[in-house]
Amino acid sequence: MTVTYTARVANARFCGFSKLLLAWKGSIYKVLYKEFLAFFAMYTAISITYRFFLVDDQKRYFEKLSIYCNHYASLIPMSFVLGFYVTLIVNRWWNQYTSIPLPDRIMCTLSGGVQGGDEHGRLLRRTLMRYASLSALLILRSVSTAVFKRFPTMDHVVEAGFMTREERKKFESLHSPYNKYWIPCVWFTNLAAVARCEGRIKDDNTYKLLLEELNNFRGKCSMLFHYDMISIPLVYTQVVTLAVYSFFLVCLIGRQFLDPGQGYPGHDLDLYVPIFTLLQFFFYAGWLKVAEQLINPFGEDDDDFETNWLIDRNFQVSMMAVDEMYGDLPMMERDRYWNDSNPRPPYTAATLFVLRKPSFQGSTFDMAIPKEEMHFQPLQEIAENLEESVTRNHNLALFNRLLGSAPSPTSFMGGALRRTSAQLQRLTRSISPDPSFSDAEDEEEESAVRSTGTAGSMPSGLGLDTTQSTICSCGGLISTCPPLSDVEFHQQGERDSSGEEKWEKMVEKDSLVPKIPPPTAQASAGRKSPLAQGQVKSNFCSSNTTNHSVPDFYSFQPIRDPAKVMTPKPNPPNSKEAAVSLLTVPSPEVSAFPENSERERMLADSQWLPSNGQSQ
Repeated sequence: MTVTYTARVANARFCGFSKLLLAWKGSIYKVLYKEFLAFFAMYTAISITYRFFLVDDQKRYFEKLSIYCNHYASLIPMSFVLGFYVTLIVNRWWNQYTSIPLPDRIMCTLSGGVQGGDEHGRLLRRTLMRYASLSALLILRSVSTAVFKRFPTMDHVVEAGFMTREERKKFESLHSPYNKYWIPCVWFTNLAAVARCEGRIKDDNTYKLLLEELNNFRGKCSMLFHYDMISIPLVYTQVVTLAVYSFFLVCLIGRQFLDPGQGYPGHDLDLYVPIFTLLQFFFYAGWLKVAEQLINPFGEDDDDFETNWLIDRNFQVSMMAVDEMYGDLPMMERDRYWNDSNPRPPYTAATLFVLRKPSFQGSTFDMAIPKEEMHFQPLQEIAENLEESVTRNHNLALFNRLLGSAPSPTSFMGGALRRTSAQLQRLTRSISPDPSFSDAEDEEEESAVRSTGTAGSMPSGLGLDTTQSTICSCGGLISTCPPLSDVEFHQQGERDSSGEEKWEKMVEKDSLVPKIPPPTAQASAGRKSPLAQGQVKSNFCSSNTTNHSVPDFYSFQPIRDPAKVMTPKPNPPNSKEAAVSLLTVPSPEVSAFPENSERERMLADSQWLPSNGQSQ
């Protein structure tokens, strides 16, 4: 039976394990003493031969061989190889124990789920439980030598009461080349289905729970079978065994005490008995013996599992639970603490010291805080600190959003520029028509914009250049387009008689651009367009070709609050051309002119623009 010493080491005391060193059953002495005596006898024989039977020349040669073996024996990684191997085997050993099928969960489900106090109900519960126990017996009989010795044939299983003769005939009639431990589990499920049809199992939830517990039980049986079939790879076991045995065979020669008169380093003493070599053999060889004992815990070693005891215990407890204890309930009565709001079970004199210990209240229960740090702070100061931190974090978040959204080729800035440019060009053409523009050119421009609007992309930079190149809707290439910082927004009424002069001077800056006359009074009298109202002043883009150039304007939305109007100042004439402007936008594509009907609708909408002097 497994050696149990847990109660002897329940309390840690001085030399608490000293009593365990004298135990013999299950000890390392019992397992290793034969190998230890063989190693010591071989060492002694070699030592006597060296001292008394070898001549001087032979002794010198043996001494050189001993030094050589001692030097290279340390190259064998004993600690690494053995440590990993034993760790693997110990984990496997415990997992095999947890895979032993126990009937406790099934018996509780059967006792409460299969109803009926009559003989048929009792027969159902006992038969179902016996099928589960039979499945566990068959798998343990397949993996454990102790159980197989107890039940060597199926006749012994029938005689022990786990199987009836009729069940044995049916079991043997099912021909299969594989282990048939699972057949009783199938019988269990079929009988449970019959009980459900008869109403012995009241609902589907109980039936489902019963089958789940059976599948869990059968899964553990399967795991035991696979643990027995799939062992630790043989090559690893051979490597460890060869490493240990070859190491100590080399130590038989390399750890010999040599003649101190020869002056070899490390051989100043002659103690005859290699104490530390014997201890090293005891530890390493004992480690290997531990692995040999635990690699198959279903044998007959001192520390192997008591499988026969488990069979007896499980069968007796399970039958009692489903038969004798079915419907067996003690009479309910009031407990002794019925009227006590603070019940405390009594203590004996040996455990009275527990009452003197204070109850645990938490790890911070006894913390001491200075009184000056225990006063609450005014909420105004806390709110100010929070407001400062929130404002700082909010500004940083806005800046990060600006930087993150700038390089997007399809951002709304590009779309807004295209839309506003198209709207202003439509308004310009409606106010001052130019005969050079035709409907054919409109159609060509629309098709060009469609092709470039889908496939074109904007540069991945915002304001990195003060001038950009773009293609105007009239077909001309504008190479020196001013940045957005040159656009000025003015209030209504600012444009007067001097506005026309400023308009002409601004156009005259680029000699290559044909002069576009400002809107006349006749054109502006009928419609109050944004150009007639003098709300926008912009520099024209110069062109090196003879094609028409159209100013790039932007859409206008009414701003209710005049204080929110931003009037960016244009760059001075002496400013550097390479200066970076935050409002510079990479070359947007200009959409085509609208159709006549859409042109009239846009002009009609422009009449609703506010004319009270607010900035647009």
